[in-house]
Formats: sequence, C-alpha cells, structure tokens
Amino acid sequence: MTSSARERTRRRRHPVLRAAVVLLALLVLVLVGHRLTPGHLPQSAPPPAAVPTTQAPVPLDPATLTARTVPTLVTLSATAGPLTTAGTGILLSPDGLVLTNHHVIDGADDVNAVAMATGAGYDAEVLGYDRFRDVAVLKLVGADTLPVAQLGRSADLHLRDPVTAIGNADGGGVPLPAPGVVTGLGESVVARNAGVGTRNRLTGMIEVDADIRPGDSGGPLVDAYGRVVGVSTAGNTGMRPDPTDRATGTPVPIESYALPIDDAVAIADQIRGGRASDTVHIGPTPLLGVAVTDVGQTQDGAKVVAVGARSPAEQVGIMRGDVIVSWDGRPIRSQTDLTVEMTARHPGDRVELGWVDAAGQRHTAALVLTTGKP
Repeated sequence: MTSSARERTRRRRHPVLRAAVVLLALLVLVLVGHRLTPGHLPQSAPPPAAVPTTQAPVPLDPATLTARTVPTLVTLSATAGPLTTAGTGILLSPDGLVLTNHHVIDGADDVNAVAMATGAGYDAEVLGYDRFRDVAVLKLVGADTLPVAQLGRSADLHLRDPVTAIGNADGGGVPLPAPGVVTGLGESVVARNAGVGTRNRLTGMIEVDADIRPGDSGGPLVDAYGRVVGVSTAGNTGMRPDPTDRATGTPVPIESYALPIDDAVAIADQIRGGRASDTVHIGPTPLLGVAVTDVGQTQDGAKVVAVGARSPAEQVGIMRGDVIVSWDGRPIRSQTDLTVEMTARHPGDRVELGWVDAAGQRHTAALVLTTGKP
C-alpha cells in the first residue's frame, strides 16, 4: 500500500503469514378536527394512524462491526512482473463492482480478487481510475449476488469520532480490524508507493490514529455503526515516543490517512458513467514508454529518466536525459502536464511529441500509443 512520509508501524496481530512476496474504498403530526353537522350524529373518526418512530442508530460492538463489514470486502492481489501487491476492495454492487486505491493496481499485469463472503476467486478488470486521488474501480468477472457495503457520509465526521479500518493487513488474506479515532479532517499528505517509489500529494484526507498497514489499502474506514466513511489509503511507518510513556520511550505509530467516501464515490460514479476528465481515465491504459520527473524550477518540461524497450517513445528516438516539452502542440511544463495528457488518451491514439535532447537540439515526431498497464 502507499506509505506516507509519516507512515505508521504499530503491529497488529493476525494468524496468517504471507506465503509469497507482498508489497504491500422530522415527522409532523397534524390533528384534524371533525365539524359536527346540526341534526346528525358525528361520523366515527377513524383511529389515528400509527406514527413511525425514528430511532437513533446504536453503535456496534467490535465483533459485530467486523462481522458485518468483512463479507462486503474482497482481498486483492496485483501482479507486476516478479512482484505482487496486496490490497483490499469495497463491494459497491452485487455484480462485483469494487472500489479500491489506484496504487494497489498501479502497473499490474494481472489483478485477482477473493470475495470474503464466499471465498470465491475472480479475475478483476480495471474499468477506470483517478491516479491523482488514488481511486480505482474494478469489475469482478462473473460475480453475482455479492453483499454490498453500507455507505455513510464522510461530511458528517467530527474530530474524535470512533472509526475502524478493516483490511487485508500485511497481505495475509484475512481482513483484520484496526480501531482508532478521527484526529484530523481536510488533511494533506505526500504518499509514497512502497512498491515502485512514486509519490503523490493527497489533499482533503481523513487523519486517523488507526493502525493502517500495507494490504489495508483500498479497504473501508467504518464509523461506529458499520457505515463506510473513508477508503484507507496511507499508513505511516514513522515512529515517535508515546507522550504518556516518556520514561520508557516506547515507540507508537503516528497518524494514517483515508480518502473521504464522499469523494471516492463521486469518482466511482464518474467512472461507472464513462465520463473521463483531466484526472479520470476510462478503459484500457495507453503506453508512451517513458518514466519522467520534473526538470527543476528553472526549466519547463518532463525529464525522461527511463525509456521502455520497443516502446513508442524508443521507436521515435527519445532517450534517457531528453526533456519532453510539447504534446500535440501544447506545452509540457512538468511531469503532471504529461500525466494529464496521457489520462485523456487511449491505446491506438496518434500524438505528436516534442522534446529537447542533451545537446539542446529540438525534435518532433508522431507516434501511436500502445496498450500499457493501469
């Protein structure tokens, strides 16, 4: 899962060890009077209708909370070459629509899921994603009549509200609960993908002191009533002494982060509706074949740090150290600009790329994007 610059490491016990390498979504009652007509007996008034009562929800005990949540989850494994990333997904529909983090399936050749309600395994197709908000929506092939998660409203959260993160902690294949409280709202964090090392700045996050660990990524953060209010996204492995235990200096984990469910569901609905945007990509992923970084504050462009063998970029002569400066005539000022352009494209699209080589010579070439990994 993603690890932020402030990642947590408090241990959580569970019985299953990983067997493979794991890197680890006011009633108003109106009384009506019956007027008496002279010379007639009043009609018998019908008995008043029963007034339904609205009872406040009752907080669930930890065992019930976990038992209700787990059947609405899937554990995920995403394979990229020799590496396997473990994660968690939240079921949004009986036919296997799953909400998870983009970083769980980032770069994957193959994604598989196991439904916790039945133990059945499924191949998972990536319908779309928003890498900037770290959201992906998957479809389980052949799924039917699976239980779905009860969604709450992250807008209703307050500081110190009790919450529980439940997920495939450390990739053990057994979802485990991690209780805590809300310690911050609207927080920003720079998250790092533990598998490939990429970084992403996430804003508007829910900060919690629950022990979110690798494998929990994409799993639910639920409130005291079992309603999903967030998607576990970033754990923090930084350590600090417990202020209440300064004598021993016992290390305890610090805050973790979840994407608000209101935001995640809005993105999922956009993906379900097939509505692409600057940040939301729908369908198969296009491949240019370069890894890039920002050049620096004094120069615009996306600097190429790696070129894929036999990729479209290599075939037109782009080399490591070159700086991509334009895309179909539009300027590329940063790696983010290039990512936005790629988000709107699909395999088979033809684009014109402009770049500057190490000697300062400018080049342009047309190329056709091929199919890549999500």
